[in-house]
Amino acid sequence: MAAGRDINDLRMTDAEFRMFAELLRQRCGLYFSADARFLLEKRVARRLRELDLTSFSAYHYQVRSGSSGDSEFSRLVDELTTNETYFFRERSQLRALVGEIIPETLLRRRARSGGPLTIWSAGCSSGEEPFSIVILAMEAGFTPGVDFRVYASDISTKVLRKARHGVYREASFRETEYFLRHKYFTEKDGVWRISDDIKKHVDFIHLNFLDQSKIALLAPVDVILCRNVIIYFNSETKQEVIGTFYKKLRPGGHLLLGHAESLISLSNAFELRHLREDLVYRRPLPGMAARNPWDDAASLAIGDVERAEGIKQLEASSRKGGSE
Repeated sequence: MAAGRDINDLRMTDAEFRMFAELLRQRCGLYFSADARFLLEKRVARRLRELDLTSFSAYHYQVRSGSSGDSEFSRLVDELTTNETYFFRERSQLRALVGEIIPETLLRRRARSGGPLTIWSAGCSSGEEPFSIVILAMEAGFTPGVDFRVYASDISTKVLRKARHGVYREASFRETEYFLRHKYFTEKDGVWRISDDIKKHVDFIHLNFLDQSKIALLAPVDVILCRNVIIYFNSETKQEVIGTFYKKLRPGGHLLLGHAESLISLSNAFELRHLREDLVYRRPLPGMAARNPWDDAASLAIGDVERAEGIKQLEASSRKGGSE
């Protein structure tokens, strides 16, 4: 970088912000609104400093062209994505997966062709989610490779390297019981390495949800977990990605989103299922039309209100009977 010019002095022009925002939206679906301009500018500027570049436009040109374009775009994505996660996150969903979805799907598959069900952890970050699935499934008595297979993907090559390495610090274990940590991990020098008996059962792949040429190579799956990922997309990209998930799910397959995410206003192709542990989406079985998620959500809410009113009436009747 030019002598005497501090990286903090660099500012994106309006045109440069629009160029980067459009590039990211088109190539991988990441959406940066005007409110996120400072974040985009700050993180791209870090990469400029590493490359000794003096303008955002020069870096934009490098990302879009040349033999290093694809690899540099991956580096840019690494800078821009947030990958905070931990083992057994949103455990109610994982309990629903292991306690209800896997047994139900296995019964259905074995009644036909047999074989293990396939689970896709889409947006797996540094691997805590797919490894959590394998651990809990094994704890429930299921056998990897026989009952289920787990595939995991992410757009960030940086976090995939960490996932394949399988070494974690304390922050990843905020929801992990003592016995599970000591059963499936080995501690050394303040970090914990996951057992090879778990790691070998997850296949990690680098994947961009918008790269249809690579998506086409994926075989149909029975379960997709894509939790706390689509919140980073705009509405158009969300619809495209959800459409891809629908195509990749076998009929009767389940889609698990983050608790802050919903298909309302995005797709009516799925039905909303109220399992014992959590709410999940399912691609309908042949001959079954998908219910409107709005109707399902409203029915659940009405049912909760009616149950609460019924309890109140019973309590009132009990108090009245006791006073007579």
